[in-house]
Amino acid sequence: MKPYFNLSCSVLLFFIFLGYSSQAQHIQVNAKLDKSSISMGDQTTLSLSAVLPVKEKISFPALTDTISSKIQIVKAGKTDTVSDPKRPGIQTITQRYIITSFDAGIQVIPAFSFQSGTQHFATTSIPLEVAAVKVDTTKAIYDIKQPLAVSYSWIDWLKDHWLWVAGSALLVVVLAVVIYYLRKRPKKGPPPVVVPVIPPDQLALNKLQSIRDQKLWEQGHIKRYYSELSDVIREYLESRYQIKALEHTSEEIFLELRHKDMPQQQRANLRQMLNLADLVKFAKERPLNTENELSMEHAIGFIKQTKESPIKPENKAHRSHDE
Repeated sequence: MKPYFNLSCSVLLFFIFLGYSSQAQHIQVNAKLDKSSISMGDQTTLSLSAVLPVKEKISFPALTDTISSKIQIVKAGKTDTVSDPKRPGIQTITQRYIITSFDAGIQVIPAFSFQSGTQHFATTSIPLEVAAVKVDTTKAIYDIKQPLAVSYSWIDWLKDHWLWVAGSALLVVVLAVVIYYLRKRPKKGPPPVVVPVIPPDQLALNKLQSIRDQKLWEQGHIKRYYSELSDVIREYLESRYQIKALEHTSEEIFLELRHKDMPQQQRANLRQMLNLADLVKFAKERPLNTENELSMEHAIGFIKQTKESPIKPENKAHRSHDE
């Protein structure tokens, strides 16, 4: 009886072992490289795959940023699962990694361990040849090229400030239409409401005060500060001296003003202010804080010193009497 019991146990253990062995033979793991040789800093794809029955579960090795101290993972791809049409019930699961290395020589990708239930399956290690980058020492070393200078014409300036130019032109047109309408409409009924026309000097001073209140240069908007400051002065010059200041360069403005009655100090202040504005807008000059404030003071002083003096009523009466 005892020998018969021992024989039964042996047969049972044999079939259990045979079942585990059969299951293990149905699971295969593999690791391979798309390129086994790369240049230093180049990339290749490492593919980890497992072939197993559909009903079986398997855990892939957990990889993060590095495979070894000399092999880094650049990017981890998605896990792909493909069924084998020639082998029903068998699937292939693949996980891909883009890897790189910056150490020349033969780098070894170690074996990876997969787990299915209580069983472990390991791949073989893979060599990765990393070739050093060749440097041609016979060629001279050149300096880095400087940035190319880009021309900036008045057309480019108009493209950057067309809103201000168009707005100013529209304002002039609207004022002209209003004035024409008020003068030409029939004077019947109650007296017409006359829209007061702001003198050019007061209009310019109001705009300069608005620019100062915005604190543009204090907030780092240097180019915008000088662009708006220059626009106000050019508009004033057009109204005061009847020149096309908005369409001319600074040098062309000075050329047209050479015969105009103007204090020499104010002429010098105007030149300093417009030249500095050009340097900021076109040459990316960074003036000192004192220069920014001084430009505003020059602009305000220029308008106050060059504004047209109003004709007093008694002067008008005297002139009519003489005539």
